[in-house]
Amino acid sequence: MSQTKTVAIIGAGPVGLAAAAHVLERGMSPVVLEAGSEAGHAVRQWSHVQLFSPWEYNVDKAAARLLAPTGWNSPDPQSYPTGGELLERYLTPLATRTPLREVVRTSSRVSAISRVGFDKAKTRGRAQAPFEIRYQNGKGPEILRADAVIDTSGTWFSPNPAGGNGLPAIGERECAEHVASGMPDVRGADRSRYAGKMVAVLGAGHSAVGTLIDLVRLADEVPGTQPVWLLRGADPAKAFGGGSNDKLAARGELGSAFAALVASGKIRVETEFGVTHLSDSEGRLKIAAGACCGARSLIADELIVSTGFRPDFSFLSELRLRLDPAIEVPVALAPLIDPNEHSCGTVRPHGARELAHDEPGFYLAGMKSYGRAPTFLMMTGYEQVRSIVADIAGDKEAAARVELVLPETGVCTRGGVESGAAAGCCGGPAKEEVSACCAADETAKKAGASGCGCS
Repeated sequence: MSQTKTVAIIGAGPVGLAAAAHVLERGMSPVVLEAGSEAGHAVRQWSHVQLFSPWEYNVDKAAARLLAPTGWNSPDPQSYPTGGELLERYLTPLATRTPLREVVRTSSRVSAISRVGFDKAKTRGRAQAPFEIRYQNGKGPEILRADAVIDTSGTWFSPNPAGGNGLPAIGERECAEHVASGMPDVRGADRSRYAGKMVAVLGAGHSAVGTLIDLVRLADEVPGTQPVWLLRGADPAKAFGGGSNDKLAARGELGSAFAALVASGKIRVETEFGVTHLSDSEGRLKIAAGACCGARSLIADELIVSTGFRPDFSFLSELRLRLDPAIEVPVALAPLIDPNEHSCGTVRPHGARELAHDEPGFYLAGMKSYGRAPTFLMMTGYEQVRSIVADIAGDKEAAARVELVLPETGVCTRGGVESGAAAGCCGGPAKEEVSACCAADETAKKAGASGCGCS
């Protein structure tokens, strides 16, 4: 009898835990390495954000089957959870009340992956050698050997910089104490940092829009709070959506509400503001656009950079990855998700075949598999790992089979503008705040709502 395969999974977010559930169902042994102190560590960073997708698109089927014997009650499939609710009602029970509690290793940060006895250049016999995963925990350096590796570590902790050319603005690192990324909880946990301050928000996606809306609300509560919207482009209306003509009512409502706030003067707008320099100005932050001489500038207390995230491949340098040079995704996947050509509503389901590399047994999945593209769907991530695990198990027919049917309508918003911060994942750099994604079907569409979950 052949030995049971060990599958190492990097990251205990929604897609990583789903992968582990599928590995268990296939009779193999998962080991999940999570850098944070608890499963869903990245989700905890945006626990105040309401997802764009209802519960029915945020629960993996294999994970639900694993939870069923514990007496777990599935949430209302049509309701929209916050990140905190996703943790409390799904991820934490999955990681602590099912057999996954024996395989999730928290506070375990992966530092390098290679093949036992093989550096990157050595070929003959490579595919038969197990993977060696080095990671660090409280005891010090550790080594795990595995037959296959699925990297679902996401992109949350690799934010894009403020500079519009992909590089940090001059002085950005030196001014880091005044710069945040993603979608801070400006009315909650981070309130003291932003209340009564001039706060500049850079970006044009739903994360920037949601943060600006919350800053306006904060200004109503705390006089002196001044939101400033920094746009790299020239046309603010691109962020407003279709208004009453929008095919999705909630998306149009969000855009109309934001447009009204801008028109009212409650949000100062600076267009064609490509940040190039950041510097200290008597304890405040000078934000400049353009060359040093003659550059436009403004003085703010804080800058929130909502311009997307990117994958970290530093610990994969000894593996043979084949990545698209532009968006840093597996080459077979690149034409299917290129953000220059696709929105999240036009990306078709895909699996092991499109996610394979020149390193047999190694796969990227979840948000990280999409590189710099902001078109990731959470339910697509679940389909990815279902197919990948089938491939690892040797079930090529199941790996090739598509078990997810996506709606024709693109989905980039959630129901209810009044419910709080708006996050996003479609149409530009709005993926960052949720390290994840969009989802919807005809039911959500008829209800005038659709949305994004996270991985």
